[in-house]
Amino acid sequence: MSDTETNRKIVTVAFEGWRDRGEHIGDLFADRMTWRIENSSLAAGDYADKADFFARVLTPFGARFAGSAEPFRPVTIRSIHADGDTVIVYFEGRGVASDGVPYENTYAWFLRMEGGKVVDGAAFFDGPHFDDLWTRITP
Repeated sequence: MSDTETNRKIVTVAFEGWRDRGEHIGDLFADRMTWRIENSSLAAGDYADKADFFARVLTPFGARFAGSAEPFRPVTIRSIHADGDTVIVYFEGRGVASDGVPYENTYAWFLRMEGGKVVDGAAFFDGPHFDDLWTRITP
């Protein structure tokens, strides 16, 4: 299997597990990785490694869905494109926040893979919609 197909398969399995069974997407990330949120949202910026990204974004984001029967996850994976070590995932995510208000957003994640893990990533999404969730609920 080529690197392209291997990386596509790894990311596809991770996203389908997150979508279908609520499996944690964090296992896809290498400890030593960089991440960028490429918009003007309150979470926009650079994250130095997995721990930084989790502490400042993923964990507080997930906490905004605490106790919900519908935590955030992809509901539609529109496409997964791979070329060598790069995988792009275009997906629609949805969840019901802890205040009972649904949150929906469309995402594009650009992932550079190494050894089956994301070592560099960038996320694009609707920043103002994210900011509404981020400011409305304190985890």
